[in-house]
Amino acid sequence: MLNATLGLHDGARSTLLPEFSLAGKVIIVSGGARGVGLTQAEGLLEAGAVVHALDVLPPPDAESEFARVAARAERELGSSLTYHRVDVRDQAALNEIVGGIADAAGGVHGLIAAAGIQQETPALEYSAADADRMLGVNVTGVFMTAQAVARQMIKRGQPGSLVLIGSMSGTVANRGLICPAYNASKAAVLQLARNLAAEWGEHGIRVNTISPGYIVTAMTAGLFEAFPERKTAWPDANMLKRLSYPEEYRGAAVFLLSDASSFMTGADLRIDGGHCAW
Repeated sequence: MLNATLGLHDGARSTLLPEFSLAGKVIIVSGGARGVGLTQAEGLLEAGAVVHALDVLPPPDAESEFARVAARAERELGSSLTYHRVDVRDQAALNEIVGGIADAAGGVHGLIAAAGIQQETPALEYSAADADRMLGVNVTGVFMTAQAVARQMIKRGQPGSLVLIGSMSGTVANRGLICPAYNASKAAVLQLARNLAAEWGEHGIRVNTISPGYIVTAMTAGLFEAFPERKTAWPDANMLKRLSYPEEYRGAAVFLLSDASSFMTGADLRIDGGHCAW
């Protein structure tokens, strides 16, 4: 049975869902230094995972939010959060870091590929260099990160789950948001995941995507200052009439990385407040 009812020492009974546990799992989170990636990492730690964060940013200092989460992992959760600085476009460095993690831990069991960039520029003004950078980080970087992790899984004959962070912008064009290269990159991530799922399924590797809607982050806070009309226009575009927060995607990540989604691959989990369902 998937549901386990355990007797506790005081006579109480607790119904658990053990298939959601990530205990004993080693999970890599790219883009994990801050923001949505770090929020996801903390959720994985709470579910029992050991987490390794990859990011291009300088190592976080002792006063950072990352340091807080790392300290909590050690003191409260009996786990660890480790930082590795790398550009996800650097294939050789990615393979070296991921291989080192796998060698030290005896394998890697999952990935959240959350590293990405955004640029709002009209299509007629986009430079080739900016387009190459956008696609390089958001598509090639995601591809190479997934490849590095899958290599270690296949090398050891270990199954696993890869979660690529897409966007509702990979499904629809955002009204009033001029970001053609970004939207194209997220559509590519959705198609990449389907193809990786088809190719690696025989190895027991599942590949799915999460497509968030508009999220309240430091970046969107800056956008609201520059474009105050978006603070009302964006919530009005979905069925719940509000924006989302990074914490609202933690459960989806745990679900996709755990045995709770063991028969799910090649799928997109869109969490957009109904934005795309009109």
